[in-house]
Amino acid sequence: MRASSRNETAAARRSGFSGRQAPVLCLALAATLSITSPAISQNQLQNAAKQRLEQNQQRLKEAEQREKQLKADLAAIEAERARLNEQLQAAAQSVQLSEAQLTTIEARRDALLEKQKQHQEALQKRHSSISNLLAAMQRMGRNPPPVIITRREDALEMVRSAMLLGRAIPSLQSEVQDLVARLQELDAVLKQIAEERQKIEEETQRLKAAQTRLAMLMEEKKHSLSERQSQLEEVRREAERISKSVNDIGELISALDQTVAEKTGLGTYQNQLAKEKAQQKQDETEVAVVLAPEGPLAGPPGRMKPAIPFHLAKGKLPLPAQGRIAVSFGETTSNGRKSQGIVIQTRHGAQVTSPTDGWVVYAGEFRSYRQLLIINAGGGYHVLLAGLSHIDVQVGQFLLAGEPVGTMSVTPGGQSTDNAPVLYVEFRKEGRPIDPAPWWYQGQQIRVQG
Repeated sequence: MRASSRNETAAARRSGFSGRQAPVLCLALAATLSITSPAISQNQLQNAAKQRLEQNQQRLKEAEQREKQLKADLAAIEAERARLNEQLQAAAQSVQLSEAQLTTIEARRDALLEKQKQHQEALQKRHSSISNLLAAMQRMGRNPPPVIITRREDALEMVRSAMLLGRAIPSLQSEVQDLVARLQELDAVLKQIAEERQKIEEETQRLKAAQTRLAMLMEEKKHSLSERQSQLEEVRREAERISKSVNDIGELISALDQTVAEKTGLGTYQNQLAKEKAQQKQDETEVAVVLAPEGPLAGPPGRMKPAIPFHLAKGKLPLPAQGRIAVSFGETTSNGRKSQGIVIQTRHGAQVTSPTDGWVVYAGEFRSYRQLLIINAGGGYHVLLAGLSHIDVQVGQFLLAGEPVGTMSVTPGGQSTDNAPVLYVEFRKEGRPIDPAPWWYQGQQIRVQG
């Protein structure tokens, strides 16, 4: 055993380390490892941080590019919407202009036809007297009085003939002159009628071309709303369900407003108006007064909210259809009640446009109103249009003043005023009917070609 210890001691001496130096060696090795390992970890951390920074910078760059592209896409969509809306308004205005021109030309033609009828009746009444006078002259020509008076009877016959001719010839001359004047005037009337018919034919062709262009633009508008079809369809179904559960128009409007406000920009606009109104009440010393520009309602064609609040649009709104106002607000109707709106007598198939900026809250049949269109103009105001044959807009859709919304009925019997279609227009404020007269633009005059 002592020999073994001596051998280990000798081995330790040969290696150059003593037993006491071994722990020191272990500590040195540990220290070396502790110094080398952190250096390697720090480099790795720096590289990883650098990579993360580069990745974040790349993602930020891509996000900026996507944002820029998104802004460009939104600008393109807005520009396209503005272009389409502007063309729709222009096309609808062109259709209504042609309708007004046709109505005026047809009125002139009808007046000329009545004048023609009067001339023909006057000539017919005088036909018998003229015929009798000419017959008497023919008889006198067949049996002339004698040239040489040989008998007393011949003298009497000569006197009678002279007296008859004396009375007849001036009367005949007057009749002939009047007849010639009548015939000349009748000929002029017939020429004017032919000219007016030619104008009607030309204007009808222009109207058809304008209607065709409008139909194409309406189809393009429908496609532009395709990305919102699911949302609009949901609102439409809800509106249809509500319309079946209520009987009063006021209840219908109240329920629909809430539904459309939740799904469209109507809610945001209503909140904006409420904030502006509250701000004006709070600041009594500096009340904000908004002055609307003179002239008809106008604004950016790509807008998605009303150009101005509805109460400031007085004297700026266009009539929704060409025609004459058959019943005014407050006028007693045939059933003995006072009218709560106005009634416009239109042409058959007349184009109907929105009289205001606003959101469609209902479009379809409802009770006795039949085809009914309700537009929320904001600020508690609603516009009702009833009597249309066809509605071209959807619930939830935002409309501009002058944008086409539908057409009146088409009757094969022609443009007779006896069965002319009528459009009922009603304005409401907080659910109560109000007189729309102050809102119509008085400067909307139609010039007729020719």
